[in-house]
Amino acid sequence: MNNAPTATSDPMATAYGFHCEISGKDFAETVERVTEALKSEGFGVLTEIDVQTTMKAKLGVDVRPYRILGACNPPLAHRALEAEPDIGLLLPCNVVVREEADGRLCVAFMDPVAVLQMTSNPEVAAVAHEVRERLMRVKDSLAAPSINAS
Repeated sequence: MNNAPTATSDPMATAYGFHCEISGKDFAETVERVTEALKSEGFGVLTEIDVQTTMKAKLGVDVRPYRILGACNPPLAHRALEAEPDIGLLLPCNVVVREEADGRLCVAFMDPVAVLQMTSNPEVAAVAHEVRERLMRVKDSLAAPSINAS
């Protein structure tokens, strides 16, 4: 009954997340596109961490563009928090937009089912599965070829 993505079904999957590549966009356009795709599934971006800027400012280190988006679907978060108040320690769902060394853009999604297995609460598990379904739809929409030829 474990529906977690596997390395065989998704070569870019990890034990705690799943990924897709974005082509034909620059980094800022990709962050915008990801934010809009999340919105289409009821998620808002509560936090945005610009890792590239932070590493430069705090450590003087130059790194490739890397953004962490803290995504939240309020009705689903509310259900999880009502079922288990401390589940907020594992929220929001992080989505990473990063540039690879070869210039490819990757979008990585936290797998809420994998992360929320730390609790045995059945309502939290149900919410996690619904969140994963929504995030997988976001991933699929982002990975689909763009029909915008502008």
